[in-house]
Amino acid sequence: MVSLQPVQVLSYGAEEEKGEIARLSSFVGAIAVGDLIKSTLGPKGMDKILMSVNNTDTLQVTNDGATILRSIGVDNPAAKVLVDISKVQDDEVGDGTTSVTVLACELLKEAENLISQKIHPQTVIAGWRKATAAARQALEASAKDHGGDPAEFKKDLLNIARTTLSSKILTHHKEKFSNLAVDAVLRLKGSGNLDAIQIIKKLGGALEDSYLDEGFLLDKKIGVNQPKRVENAQILIANTPMDTDKIKVFGSKVRVDAVSKVAELELAEKEKMKDKVEKILKHKCSVFINRQLIYNYPEQLFADAGVMAIEHADFEGVERLALVTGGEIVSTFDNPEQVKLGQCDLIEEVIIGEDRLIKFSGVKLGEACTIVIRGATRQILDEADRSLHDALCVLSQTVKETKTVYGGGCSEMLMANAVSDLATKTPGKDAVAIEAFARALRQLPTVIADNAGYDSAELVSQLRANHTEGHSTYGLNMDEGIVGDMSELGITESLRVKRQILLSASEAAEMILRVDNILRAAPRQRVPDHGHC
Repeated sequence: MVSLQPVQVLSYGAEEEKGEIARLSSFVGAIAVGDLIKSTLGPKGMDKILMSVNNTDTLQVTNDGATILRSIGVDNPAAKVLVDISKVQDDEVGDGTTSVTVLACELLKEAENLISQKIHPQTVIAGWRKATAAARQALEASAKDHGGDPAEFKKDLLNIARTTLSSKILTHHKEKFSNLAVDAVLRLKGSGNLDAIQIIKKLGGALEDSYLDEGFLLDKKIGVNQPKRVENAQILIANTPMDTDKIKVFGSKVRVDAVSKVAELELAEKEKMKDKVEKILKHKCSVFINRQLIYNYPEQLFADAGVMAIEHADFEGVERLALVTGGEIVSTFDNPEQVKLGQCDLIEEVIIGEDRLIKFSGVKLGEACTIVIRGATRQILDEADRSLHDALCVLSQTVKETKTVYGGGCSEMLMANAVSDLATKTPGKDAVAIEAFARALRQLPTVIADNAGYDSAELVSQLRANHTEGHSTYGLNMDEGIVGDMSELGITESLRVKRQILLSASEAAEMILRVDNILRAAPRQRVPDHGHC
């Protein structure tokens, strides 16, 4: 009798999880991530404190889904998929990062129940695809478009900004920051180039002391004895070393037979630097801004020539400056006629709080502006920056695609009812999966109500009844804990954000549901080093 040994296919040390165990492992990981982030959803969502183990200074207080998920280390493959969809949501439309993760998590919870009832994953996926198409159709049919009416469209933008900011730290100052964000985005004249909007964070003051300033602010100092104010500036923006006028005796090895030779070398370096500065001055610029350091000697030469020189303008500062002043970043100075100088009406020093900054007014790119955020602590400033960035992203997307839908759980309930209608008309097992999709959509308004401490079962059943009766603009009024008309309350969201939430969440959930095997490669074996005893 021959005994068969099990065949070892995978290399020694590799792991494999099969079938039910693999699927359960995926579900558990993804649902854990969804539950972690669920409490931050909605206008009454809570914040999380994120701390780094190594560096205690990097403490973040946030309720931004993408930031939380990016900061936590996850080892579960399915959880990583959810982290990725929130990152994509953040990159694509800027807001809805928590909603997309929570919806994907709720879909997976429903899938877990269906699979325990012995419904095949492919049947669930087939039903979900039909449900997604129906939800998308209902969402797009309910969208309003005021793109042709500037006054109405500005109202829409203000409502979208208020809705986006109402779930952030800026909720108490949402009127002020909504106006700031809308004014900044409308200055872009439809280009949607958010690089022209600069956000500067300055400690001190309170959040309501923040303001929008046209032009560009650079957080740097002007060189010693140089003009502090320049009108009709011609700006040369460079990325070149201006720190070679001294021989760095400690950093370089120089073989000489007398100390006087070192002095000669220094003199030669100085002459080279003088030639470089003369080449720069031939460009007829009145302001020289360098990405790198400018040492004392060239700074003195610029002062003698009456040129304002600004050193160590960080890379983003230089790139953005080139964009807004219409100049180019230069590294060599042999052909002045080929170099495009930046232009600006006025450059002067301004004081914000205790800091001096350089303000560029009347820049060539008229839409350029700077939002200065003031706040009591570094964490508040960072969270206000993230919140404002979300609002600016959503607004710039809405300017491109002007359709809007109602928020406050209204759109989710609208889509859920459309999907439920489809389920009643669909024969076979697909109908069970479609109805599960509708339940997952209804979980979003449920979570929003739970996070505010209201009775979610009561509110969501009232909301569902209102929608069934044809009140398709009803949603949750979170200030009073009742069902209200979103069109009267002005709770508006961008169609693009909602559509992206629906599509990303259903795709991610489908991808995790398809898994029936998880393979982990064998860890690389460490070879002990016997060379050192």
